[in-house]
Amino acid sequence: MENNKIFGLRPVLEAFKAGKTFEKIMIREGGVSDMLFQIVDLAGKNSVTLNRVPVERLNRLAKGGNHQGVVAFLSAAEYAGLEDVMEKIAQSEKLPFLLLLDRITDVRNFGAIARTAECAGIDAIVVAAKGAAPLNIDAMKTSAGALNHIPVCRVPNLRTAIYLLRSYDIKIVATSERSGKDYFSADLSGAVAIMLGSEESGISANNLELADETLRIPLCGNIDSLNVSAAAAVVSFECVRQRKQKRVAE
Repeated sequence: MENNKIFGLRPVLEAFKAGKTFEKIMIREGGVSDMLFQIVDLAGKNSVTLNRVPVERLNRLAKGGNHQGVVAFLSAAEYAGLEDVMEKIAQSEKLPFLLLLDRITDVRNFGAIARTAECAGIDAIVVAAKGAAPLNIDAMKTSAGALNHIPVCRVPNLRTAIYLLRSYDIKIVATSERSGKDYFSADLSGAVAIMLGSEESGISANNLELADETLRIPLCGNIDSLNVSAAAAVVSFECVRQRKQKRVAE
C-alpha cells in the first residue's frame, strides 16, 4: 500500500472485510471475474465511488505492480453514519447543527470548511457519495487536523439526508446569491443544517427545492461571490452568534 492506495483483487477484498473505508475504486474497463464482481457489489453497498477506466491508467497507478484490474484508494479517516450521529445528538439533548456540502470537490475548500465547522461547534459534515472532495491526506492537512474531530457522513445522495434531518425537526437552510433574503435576517438559533454548493454551479436545483429557507450573503464589492469556505464561515458563525444571544436572553 502506498499513500492510501492498494491494488489487486485479494488485497481490496480483504480491506473491505477488515472494515476499511474507501474513497474510490477504479476497475478495468471490460474486466470480468467473480472477485471483481464482489468488489463492485461491495462498492455499491458501501456508497463507494467506482470508476471503470482503461488498463493503461491502472498500469500507471500501480507503477508496474500486478493490479489484476483494480486499484483502490482508502480514506485518510473513517466516515460516520448519519443516523448514528443524529442519535448521538438526540441523546445529548444538544441543538443539532450540521453542514450539507453539495458538489464541493476542491480538497482545499473541503479542508477549510471542516476547520471552520470544528471551530464553530458543528456536529457533522454531510457529503454525497459522488461529486464530493475526497477525505484524503491533503484534506486532513488543510483542515489543520479538524477532520480528526468532526464526523463526516457520506450518504448515497443529499436528498435522503435532508429527509432524515427533517424527521429530527431540523431546518434546512440553503445559501444562494439568487435569494432575496440576507442571512442575518433569518432565525438560525434553532436546530439547523446549512447547505452550501460549489462555486461553479451552486446547489443543485433538486436539492435547493428541498430547503426550508434560502439565504444570501450580501456583497458590497465588485466580485460577485465569496469562496465557498468563506461563505461557510460567515453563515456558521452567524448561527453561533444567534445561539449565544438567545441563551443570554433566556
